[in-house]
Amino acid sequence: MNTTKLSASVAIGKDDRWFSGHFPENPILPGIAQVKLVVDLISRCTSTKLQVTKLSRVKFRKIITPGELLDIRVNCVKTDEQYTFRMSSGNDDVCSGKVFFTPLK
Repeated sequence: MNTTKLSASVAIGKDDRWFSGHFPENPILPGIAQVKLVVDLISRCTSTKLQVTKLSRVKFRKIITPGELLDIRVNCVKTDEQYTFRMSSGNDDVCSGKVFFTPLK
C-alpha cells in the first residue's frame, strides 16, 4: 500500500467570501468550505485531475470563526483513491473524515 502524507496551514480571513451571508451577525465557516479546503490541498498535490465521488465519516467538531488558523493533515492511500483528513485549530479538532476520488479522463 502506497501512502503519502500532506499538510498545510490556512489562515481564514475575516473578509473571506464564505462568510458572506453565513451568518451576518455571527459568521461561521460552512462545512462545505472546510471540505473544499481539504479537496483543494489534495488536488494541488496530485498530477491527475480528480473528481470527488464520496465522503465518509465526516465529523464537524468545532465552529470556525473569522481569523482562525487551520492545520490540515491528509493521508493518501493511492491504491484506493481514498484520503483521510483531520483539520485542527490550535489544540482543538475541527473536522475529520474520508474523501474518495476517481481520476477524470
